[in-house]
Amino acid sequence: MLRSAKQSIKKFLNAMGIEAHRFQPETSPLARLMAALHAFNIDLVIDIGANDGQFAKELRAGGYSGRIVSFEPLTMAHCQLLQASNNDSAWQVHSRCAVGERLGEIELNISGNSVSSSILPMLTTHSNAAPESTYLGTETAPLTTVDEAVLPYFEGAKAPFLKIDTQGYEWHVLDGALATLPKVRGIQMELSLVPLYEGQRLWKECIDRLEAEGFVLWSLQPVFVDPANGRTLQWDGLFFRP
Repeated sequence: MLRSAKQSIKKFLNAMGIEAHRFQPETSPLARLMAALHAFNIDLVIDIGANDGQFAKELRAGGYSGRIVSFEPLTMAHCQLLQASNNDSAWQVHSRCAVGERLGEIELNISGNSVSSSILPMLTTHSNAAPESTYLGTETAPLTTVDEAVLPYFEGAKAPFLKIDTQGYEWHVLDGALATLPKVRGIQMELSLVPLYEGQRLWKECIDRLEAEGFVLWSLQPVFVDPANGRTLQWDGLFFRP
């Protein structure tokens, strides 16, 4: 009777486009991340490319209670980020800026869905798979580096974690983190299997670079799939320094 009820609920959820799983590492991406953060005693999360705070909210929902510092360059998203973090004393939002390989100013391409906005031009591989991501305009933002803006937040942290979600600009972020990376315990970074933005580095180069820095690939999670053919276009790669 109970089994039949569970199957009926599962069929109903699937018909609605929802797939439910137990909150455990074997079945839940968030549970896997939480288990890894706990295993490596992560006490500071640097959220680069925070948008309106989706990643930080997921961390809180998953049970992470440590410090979070978020970085976001888009004006509208940064305002929403400030609102989202307003009642969380352990969640700090840095002043609006992009993070890359140098100091200065940079032009940002604003996508229709906000989360696909990037410094780099978007390729048709991306826009065909997600038409709502097409660029609608541009704006400028201050440009800083991890070494300049992020490293000062490491004071007092024993095991910092770096999350990089910069839509094809990840390699540039790493170029600006040469002094910081040796102090980082873990990294989550977008890894594209095919070119989605002009000039971006693909998954294998990024994995090789992080492994050369002493990190071990811990897990991979699909985050962007072409709905027309089911091809995985992008992973979130999770890396830790043993």
